[in-house]
Amino acid sequence: MITGKLRIALITETYPPEINGVALTLGKAVEELQTRGHEVQVIRPRQSDEADQEGLVKAFPLFFYPQVKLGWTHPGYLTGCLQTWRSEVVHIATEGPLGYAALIAARKLGLPVVTSFHTNFDQYFSFYGIPALRHIARLYLRHFHNATRQTLVPSHGTLQRLRQQGFQRLQLWGRGVDTQRFNPQWRDTQIRQDLGLGDEDLLLLYVGRLAREKNLPPLIAAFRKLSRNHPRAILVLVGDGPLRSEIDQDANERIYCAGMQSGMHLARWYASADLFCFPSCSETFGNVVLEAQASALPIIAYDCPGVCEQVIHGEHGLLLPRNSDMETAMQTLYGNSAERQRLGNAGRLRAESQSWTRSFDILEATYQQQLSAR
Repeated sequence: MITGKLRIALITETYPPEINGVALTLGKAVEELQTRGHEVQVIRPRQSDEADQEGLVKAFPLFFYPQVKLGWTHPGYLTGCLQTWRSEVVHIATEGPLGYAALIAARKLGLPVVTSFHTNFDQYFSFYGIPALRHIARLYLRHFHNATRQTLVPSHGTLQRLRQQGFQRLQLWGRGVDTQRFNPQWRDTQIRQDLGLGDEDLLLLYVGRLAREKNLPPLIAAFRKLSRNHPRAILVLVGDGPLRSEIDQDANERIYCAGMQSGMHLARWYASADLFCFPSCSETFGNVVLEAQASALPIIAYDCPGVCEQVIHGEHGLLLPRNSDMETAMQTLYGNSAERQRLGNAGRLRAESQSWTRSFDILEATYQQQLSAR
């Protein structure tokens, strides 16, 4: 097996400073690989405030979800990049036009290609009113990933589902969490005071995109019922997306949109909350659940793939049947601070065992294996 320095080309349509789970994972992966002595070249869409340079390609919005940007370039341009950089392994992290152009270029050069599956894009078409395209999208995703050496997936549930759909050469690539960054010690009384909350009041937190695929209406409806009997509770939504303006219009003094947060600002929001509520049923993993656990928050979520592998019902939080009312679980934990503390402490203990190191060991080994098999 090759154990020396690798020259890796990473092709992705999302990357820091964009804020989402995929960008976070890939940004951390590049930092860690470089720390380990490998050379990583990133090819991605040029963001609005960036000057044009090699490796940055044109960006255009996804037609039904303009907040998501795709990349566009000719395979010949990518062929030149890969040759100039003397790339040895190509990792394609997204399946858009940029990813497909990279697949063509890498195959032309005979380079081993690894892909990673991050997002259930085929399911998104149903959320955005065009379900007829769901099957076509699934066929495309299967074709795309099966044309490569290895597809890395973030959870057992995602792996099993993709295998049932005919995806081949799948390998588990889990996630980690920075337990120093996401830590209950960052609880901020000023955040709570600004919201008008005392120590005994309840701050319910959601972190993620404000988008249809995140299934936010059941969360908001459940909180509205809770707040009728518990007016000292507040629901804070951290994130941004196409539903932001709609939620803002319908919000009141008990529902607050904090916008996009990152770094220590995000860590303080987690640590200052009392309960993490996550209604999404479309996750391949759910990085935010792990961040909430690291912040010692009990979890209320639906018993769905990705999330259910991180939360044991009654141990780290409460898992509910899909489409059930979240308000009952909120009521259960609202007045029971001892139970919230027990669940949160168990989540924190689990998070401490989920380091990024093991995740990047798997990634590094996958690159080495594919290069050895050339």
